[in-house]
Amino acid sequence: MSGHEYHVHGAHDHAVEHAVEHESKLGQYIAIFTAVLASIGAIVSYQGGATQNEAMLYKNEAVLLKTQASDQWNFYQAKSTKVHLMELASDVAPKEKSDYYKNKIDKYEKEKADIKKKAETLEQESEEINKKSDELMIPHHKLAQAMTLIQIAISLASITVLTRKKWLFAMAVVAASGGIILWAMVLI
Repeated sequence: MSGHEYHVHGAHDHAVEHAVEHESKLGQYIAIFTAVLASIGAIVSYQGGATQNEAMLYKNEAVLLKTQASDQWNFYQAKSTKVHLMELASDVAPKEKSDYYKNKIDKYEKEKADIKKKAETLEQESEEINKKSDELMIPHHKLAQAMTLIQIAISLASITVLTRKKWLFAMAVVAASGGIILWAMVLI
């Protein structure tokens, strides 16, 4: 055919052109949809990681304080042992040495009281910080669930491009909506 002739499209050609144009628009919509979801997913992922890191720092601090409290209780126990030894020594020692041992008992009892107070304070601080860690894990779990739903939505949208099944895209929108709702619940 020469370049000057008219070409008439048949019904089949028209249907193919229309399908290609329609599929191209669907592909564009899905590309934009997945790009937006990927951006939201990056933010959600960052927030989830930051929340988890903060929770882990609190948990580490709680463990450190608990260890320090345990050390104090061991020190307390050592002082208790010394008190018992001084009591025994006081009972068996001659009278002139007995006062020395009783003074030592008084000294160790005062030290024990200070050590006990410090150990209890450290335990209380540990419990409070551990509670903060546990509280931070609640939004972390929601953020992880939100990210999972967003990833599912992106996968479903990708499959929609391959299969041209619009119901898959509807499921992707539902999954994305669920992920965004979970994310919003954390932000509120």
